[in-house]
Amino acid sequence: MKAVLLDAASLGDEIDLTPIRRLVDAFDVHSLTSPDQVQERLAGATVALTNKMVIDAETLAGLPDLELICVLATGTNNIDMAAAERRGIVVRNVEAYGTASVAQHTLMLMLALAARLPLYQEAVERGAWARSDIFCLLDHRTLQLAGKHLVIVGSGVLGTAVAKLGEAFSMRVTFAARPGNEANDARPALTTLLPAADVISLHCPLTEQTKGLIGTAALASMKADALLINCARGGIVDEMAALEALRGGRLGGLAVDTLPVEPPREGHALIDALAEPLNLIVTPHNAWITPEARQRVVELTADNLRNWLRG
Repeated sequence: MKAVLLDAASLGDEIDLTPIRRLVDAFDVHSLTSPDQVQERLAGATVALTNKMVIDAETLAGLPDLELICVLATGTNNIDMAAAERRGIVVRNVEAYGTASVAQHTLMLMLALAARLPLYQEAVERGAWARSDIFCLLDHRTLQLAGKHLVIVGSGVLGTAVAKLGEAFSMRVTFAARPGNEANDARPALTTLLPAADVISLHCPLTEQTKGLIGTAALASMKADALLINCARGGIVDEMAALEALRGGRLGGLAVDTLPVEPPREGHALIDALAEPLNLIVTPHNAWITPEARQRVVELTADNLRNWLRG
């Protein structure tokens, strides 16, 4: 049985692929694959492994030997699921591999925004501390997390892990009702929580119900010093509206780990705005990348392959 990994570079060079390798007869590992190489490289393979490479209906039609697709991530939007089902190809993904990693990253962003770290770092770099009349700088009002209200959208394993960290800092944590299902959810709707929220942290999938969830109206209802963190998916926040609110003093801080298009080869307004004195952080979709989380992706993928082999 032959397996092919299309984009090993997305896991990093130091990750051990042995748990997968020992389950197959032949294992072709490609660091990167261009879209026009996918079908050629998967020819004759029984198992395809991919993180972000697209495997569409046209590609599947030319792969009569393919029986299993292992997605090395949670999202399966890069696979034509309907075409795979029609052809009897099983698709398996992995979940909860980066819970601790993403929760840790989220807390880091929260702490940095609360301390106004981007603003104070900029002040130090331009010599404001060296010129200060007193021993410290007091230019930007910081936020003590203890006693503050953390609102989380998304109550899965990630949101739950972030909630525990927030509680460890003595924050009051509330989960918002699932967007689009407020009528059947006992939890309060996000719209009712936003005016009293000190920190909003997003951990929900990008769906029709969550696209643009934090837009102009939502931002207008929030406290002027509220912090907004998106470690979910680009597009859940209207980035331009959030940037405008941040520049206008109507948002206390903004941190994102995701953008609508990744990598942002054409640039993005938030990246350009990093040059401005704003309480703004943009990280390159790396909340999940601790070595432990990446190795866990391999282990879970091996479990998926093993279970499939067992029928």
